[in-house]
Amino acid sequence: MSETKSTEKTTENSTPTNFIRNKINQDLAEGKNDGRVHTRFPPEPNGYLHVGHAKSICLNFGIAEDYQAPCNLRFDDTNPAKESEEFARSIQEDVSWLGFEWEGEIRHASDYFDDLYNFAEELINKGLAYVDEQPAEDIAKNRGNFQTPGKNSPYRDRPTEESLELFRNMKAGKYADGQMVLRAKIDMAHPNMLMRDPVLYRIRRLHHIRTGDKWCIYPMYDFTHCISDSIEHITHSLCTLEFEVNRPLYDWVLDNISAPSRPQQIEFSRLNLAYTITSKRKLTQLVEDGKVDGWDDPRMPTIAGMRRRGYTPQSIRNFCAAVGISKVNSVTDMTLLEDAVRNDLNDTVERRMAVLDPIKVVITNYPEDKEEMLEGMNHPKIEEMGTRELPFTRELYIDRADYRESANKKYKRLVKGGEVRLRNAYVIRADEAILDENGEVKELHCTYDPDTLGKNPEGRKVRGVIHWVSAKYAKEATVRLYDRLFNVPNPGAMDDFNQALNPDSLKVIKAMVEPSVAEAEPETRFQFEREGYFTTDRYEHNADSLILNRTVTLRDSWNG
Repeated sequence: MSETKSTEKTTENSTPTNFIRNKINQDLAEGKNDGRVHTRFPPEPNGYLHVGHAKSICLNFGIAEDYQAPCNLRFDDTNPAKESEEFARSIQEDVSWLGFEWEGEIRHASDYFDDLYNFAEELINKGLAYVDEQPAEDIAKNRGNFQTPGKNSPYRDRPTEESLELFRNMKAGKYADGQMVLRAKIDMAHPNMLMRDPVLYRIRRLHHIRTGDKWCIYPMYDFTHCISDSIEHITHSLCTLEFEVNRPLYDWVLDNISAPSRPQQIEFSRLNLAYTITSKRKLTQLVEDGKVDGWDDPRMPTIAGMRRRGYTPQSIRNFCAAVGISKVNSVTDMTLLEDAVRNDLNDTVERRMAVLDPIKVVITNYPEDKEEMLEGMNHPKIEEMGTRELPFTRELYIDRADYRESANKKYKRLVKGGEVRLRNAYVIRADEAILDENGEVKELHCTYDPDTLGKNPEGRKVRGVIHWVSAKYAKEATVRLYDRLFNVPNPGAMDDFNQALNPDSLKVIKAMVEPSVAEAEPETRFQFEREGYFTTDRYEHNADSLILNRTVTLRDSWNG
């Protein structure tokens, strides 16, 4: 199923509505949560955020903006084995770059480790949790399956005082990793497998990026998440649809402790994008196996990668709005994202000329010592963007694809004996092609009409308009032509997704660009006329080494 249109409706004041907003409106009308709305975005700092997270960011922070409510940024840092400061910094930067602000200081699940431990003891004292000494393999085996109920642990009915003492000894580091766990006492025959006495705490001697070596026991996600929401007085805990099965446990924990507040979990469909993988585990594998050049490789679906490629925050926000919010899992066509980028860049970026596959043009009737400074509009429809100077000289570069020895009438570029207009300059005629030893054109000899600057020649038919740069003043640039990382729509479904890697996802070429590109700061976006949208690399571009990344082509090349 392909999701290409928004599932949201728009009200008269242009505020989108969906089932989540309808629920919030209903809660406000009924006076729930004391008339408050409070959301949160709770990523794990175990990788870079990807385009799927962007949807969740836009939803949680967008609701907060529309309801003039707070939204927390909270790191779910309960698994020290995979977490790092680098990942935490990247998440903060991504959220800020997308244009959102979180409420107050950044929160961490680790801020609540003492509270979580006390709530665990509360469950033990209520006879709702126990220490289990079964090996992990036996716990898994005795949980049963969808057709067979689980078996009670032999430790399930141990006295409360004994479990409490053992749990305190776990905290004190008296037992080996994996020797015992704390489990909730719910129902080993429950139809929801997650409710069959889930593990709440495990022993893991790992150094934590914030708490150091203070703890050797760490709470599980399902125990941590709901309590963190409650402590922060979150009203609506929004998560993707795969967590729907976790909701009964979310509610059970909060129903059985002295919870500070009672948030409500609501699920929505995650963003599945064609030709893309959004599994953090598989993205990590791509990075660690060297299939890409890091988490911010412009081919990666990470927010950092999309930023480096040249996507704008607004284009990503527009894309998420177009996808909309629903309860139905589906796959979004890649063209929806690429069109959102094109539409935003078309309206906002300046134009430049660049020749990606240059051949030299010598204008034989143009004086050798003559130079002109012509004028070009920075944007054809926005006068406020101003103009730029275009040095014009006897020797130029045009793109190799813009010349043929002969062609039919559909070819609207330069042919031998034919004329074209140079953008913002003169009409030229191709007189002679100089070939190299392989029979390839290495130089064109042309003549120009000096009376055609800014106007069409009378009585002569000009095939079209092509771009160019001065050979004397053009700057050489390294241009990275990026394409989709995978060449099949659903690479994540393959046994080995590496088999679907697109061998043409990156081509590096040397191009000649207008001299003004050398003056551009990193992360400056341009439309190279007739070529596509490009951005100066945020890390490697400088005045002495021009590095540009192709953001997106002018048209969808995959659909012709």
